[in-house]
Amino acid sequence: MAGERRPRSAHLFFEMGPLSRSRSRPPPADQSPGVGRGDAGYSRMVHCNDPASPQASELNYSDNSISTTKYTVANFVPKSLFEQFRRVANFFFLIVAFISFSPLAPYRAVSILLPLVVVVGATMAKEAVEDWQRKKQDIEVNNRKVKVYDGSFSFYQTEWKKLRVGDIVRVEKDEFFPADLLLLSTNHDDGTCYVETMNLDGETNLKRKQSLEVTSTLHNEDSFQNFKALINCEDPNEKLYSFIGILDYEGVQFPLNPKQILLRDSKLRNTQHVYGAVIFTGHDTKVMQNAMDPPSKRSNIERRMDKIIYVLFASLVFISSIGSVCFGIKTKNETSVGNYRWYLRPDNSSIYFDPNRAGLAAFFHFLTVLMLYGCLIPISLYISIEIVKVLQSIFIDHDLEMYCEDSDKPARARTSNLNEELGQVDTILSDKTGTLTCNSMEFVKCSIAGIAYGSRSCEMEKAASGIIQYELCHDSPSAFERHRSEGTSKKSTKGFSFRDDRLTNGQWVGEPNSEVIHKFFHVLAICNTAIPVVSKSDEILYEAESPDEAAFVTVARELGFEFYRRTQTSVSLHEFDPKIGRKVDRTYELLDTLEFSSARKRMSVIVRTESNQLLLFCKVAYRILSAEEYIPWHDDFVKIKNSVNADHDTIVDEVADRIERDLILLGATAVEDRLQQGVPECINKLAEAGIKIWILTGDKLETAVNIGFACQLLRKGMEQLVITLDTPNINALKKDGDKNALEKSLHENVSKQICEALSHVSKMKGSNVPFALIIDGDSLAFALSTSLEHSFLDLAVACASVICCRTSPKQKALVTRLVKWRTRKTTLAIGDGANDVGMLQEADIGVGISGVEGMQAVMSSDFAIAQFRFLERLLLVHGHWCYRRISAMFPKLHQDGVQNIFFSWPRILGWMINGVCSALIIYYFTTHAIFHQAFRQDGHVAAYEILGVTMYTCVVWTVNCQLAIYLSYFTWIQHCVIWGSIIFWYMFLVVYGSFPSTISTTAYWVFREACASSPLYWLVILLVVVSALLPYFMYSNFQKTFFPKYHDLIQRLQVKKE
Repeated sequence: MAGERRPRSAHLFFEMGPLSRSRSRPPPADQSPGVGRGDAGYSRMVHCNDPASPQASELNYSDNSISTTKYTVANFVPKSLFEQFRRVANFFFLIVAFISFSPLAPYRAVSILLPLVVVVGATMAKEAVEDWQRKKQDIEVNNRKVKVYDGSFSFYQTEWKKLRVGDIVRVEKDEFFPADLLLLSTNHDDGTCYVETMNLDGETNLKRKQSLEVTSTLHNEDSFQNFKALINCEDPNEKLYSFIGILDYEGVQFPLNPKQILLRDSKLRNTQHVYGAVIFTGHDTKVMQNAMDPPSKRSNIERRMDKIIYVLFASLVFISSIGSVCFGIKTKNETSVGNYRWYLRPDNSSIYFDPNRAGLAAFFHFLTVLMLYGCLIPISLYISIEIVKVLQSIFIDHDLEMYCEDSDKPARARTSNLNEELGQVDTILSDKTGTLTCNSMEFVKCSIAGIAYGSRSCEMEKAASGIIQYELCHDSPSAFERHRSEGTSKKSTKGFSFRDDRLTNGQWVGEPNSEVIHKFFHVLAICNTAIPVVSKSDEILYEAESPDEAAFVTVARELGFEFYRRTQTSVSLHEFDPKIGRKVDRTYELLDTLEFSSARKRMSVIVRTESNQLLLFCKVAYRILSAEEYIPWHDDFVKIKNSVNADHDTIVDEVADRIERDLILLGATAVEDRLQQGVPECINKLAEAGIKIWILTGDKLETAVNIGFACQLLRKGMEQLVITLDTPNINALKKDGDKNALEKSLHENVSKQICEALSHVSKMKGSNVPFALIIDGDSLAFALSTSLEHSFLDLAVACASVICCRTSPKQKALVTRLVKWRTRKTTLAIGDGANDVGMLQEADIGVGISGVEGMQAVMSSDFAIAQFRFLERLLLVHGHWCYRRISAMFPKLHQDGVQNIFFSWPRILGWMINGVCSALIIYYFTTHAIFHQAFRQDGHVAAYEILGVTMYTCVVWTVNCQLAIYLSYFTWIQHCVIWGSIIFWYMFLVVYGSFPSTISTTAYWVFREACASSPLYWLVILLVVVSALLPYFMYSNFQKTFFPKYHDLIQRLQVKKE
């Protein structure tokens, strides 16, 4: 099927000789469903080259502008305020701020309103800055230029956002398509072009597109003058690989399929220009249908803090209620004999102390006490956390160990809201191409005439043998030295990692099977659809349909068979002729190209040599054809290729298969997409930390499995559970069954496979055999259905590794959502392309890799890194620091965050009990030590202002000293914060106490005049603080001695080493 990618796995052939293939004729496929005007799901009408007609205007389709921002100018304030007041503490203080303007308030309104405004305003400003970055990206995309036909013999440039459905556009080479287009024609006579869909599905291979023959003659401005057509097609949907529609042109209806569709954000390659009609615009395009609205992410700790606030608020209400009930009873008794308090004037009291309306007075007292005890709800904690998060983000941004020198890109914390989540990651969902791999295929080994060539180990061999030796994606001096040591001083070339002295530098001429070797590389140089391009340095580079095809022509060039020119009808080589001992230029007439298809799993070309010999080349195999056999076959092939039929692709494959027989096999090739530096080590460390890793990729199953072994996600001894619908029986069913019966049968098949796999895993539960689940995209679509998602997730969770293949961007997001909501644990998604954006947004944490696929993933991420290997440090070091503020880096410690040890409810309640104990000790010890005795040298006893200063000083000392005991080590930052806080308290007492009594009130000169000069003040502080610290100190030592945690054990080991 056109548009599918070629397999990247090694081509395995083992000996030279005739190879005969016989295929039975497959049954014809079903006709494509008809498209009728107004049919449900197929109601879109496109008036080509007439977007301003009354009929087109009535359809009122969306414009071509897009928006990926979270906010707009209109909704920023209300939506952002809603986000802020979702925090329970903020909402509580908002209510308190309103009440503080009433006479009930025991303090001035500004004292509560100002901190709230600062906290909410700072957070809103941060949200605005982050969203503005998204807005700037949208502006850049919407204002890109494209050429549009004006209806009068010319094209003019306009912005993408101004395109309308039905417009005719001209797209030049290496430009992105501005909308979903119907391909009308190209600069090639046959109407073909090549498209790179990296931004859509992450695949680097080029997709071949071909216009309808009826529109392929529209080559210039004049030809569009009288062009009018009507397209009736499917409504906007997210299916990237399907399209159903009809082109009504000159009274004839022509069926449309994905071959004629050019999707927005894909790029034109290997073609000078194309003409297309706009079908879907803006958010109706398939790439935007796969996109998801930017989510509002909150960390687990923040959500847990809300629950803590609920508990504290309930405690506050309880305390206030008890006090208010007692107050009401006491007030009601004011009129009784013996209970009369003359200073409250119950006979002429205000409403707040009226014994005749004691219930109302009690209610007002409740509101007053609620505000007075409001410090129990720690708004200052939110401020502290925001400051700490910003500092953590700065540490991440400036970590040189996560800086990539090759790309000059550091790590970036694009939001500070989720720092602590990094230390709690349970599952990582990763893209493959460009994330785990370098996105560049390399020719590694080959077998020719039964002899193996190539000395360098491939990634799978390294993984199997335990060799830990990984090179950078791009050549480095160390790599160059290694290449020299392997027998070549030649400059390393991208896509060429082949090393064997028997073949390089022309040495293959001396090999026993030199004729076979000559034919082998001759076939690689000719059997392709690549286009040679001369660089500025006069080096010939290749733009190919797939990276492996580029690797084939590159290795052929490096070994003496340089493909340097292609026309519509010929290919030219600068090749070494062993008979005359030098290079010669030869041109081969290109008669037919049998395109790659997923059914045949191969591509072939038929050429005529300069000596008039007919040859069929089929990737490391060939065949000599006779004119008597070729001419009738060619006539049939041309006739079938130009026909319009629902079974067009199947019939073309059958005709191609008739000629691709009796091939002489020359050998085998092995190419691989190299892993990025440090990927296996990183995955091992993350697995050691107890983190589960899933791979979600658009690649075919075999390719994903190979990469799984190379990066050690799949290992020897691991049992693979494969769920796939790519079987002969299923494929036959797809051709024969009706749509409804097919859907039901496929659903039952996937359900059966999942149930059998679950049963098998259950039986093997005690065997310690690790399982790996591998599922393809078609099966995944059914596995994610409501009836199967629970079983699928149960199976996936029971496996050590999970690989999902041929997944669409939306499926990646749905899988991520399923794992997040069903496991209720922190998920992290990592990817580098636009096809990963939905997955990054859906995960609790999205990490974008600033690779070769653009910046879409980075702009939609929460954190950005240059390579996958930096994920180890981001999670195990920064994640752990952000979660628990210690520096000991050890994988097992990550489980402290996953299991939420330091922020669990027992831990929280423990700290609350510690706080209550400390408060009781401070209160009773201080009051009994100070009251009822002389405090000053003149014999005066302590008043409440002295008691308040002494008690609060004890609180400040106790809190900071407990923090010092909790820490594992000190840096200058801890010293500044802890001891600086204590010093700042004393400075505040001095400065604030110096203000006039109208401002400082009870604090006026109380420290300098009364407390500082009193030995009792300092003695009480010493004794009370030591007493308050003693319970926590004893508990901490008891726990570390008899019930040590991971970090306690690591500290002991470090002490012993030192």
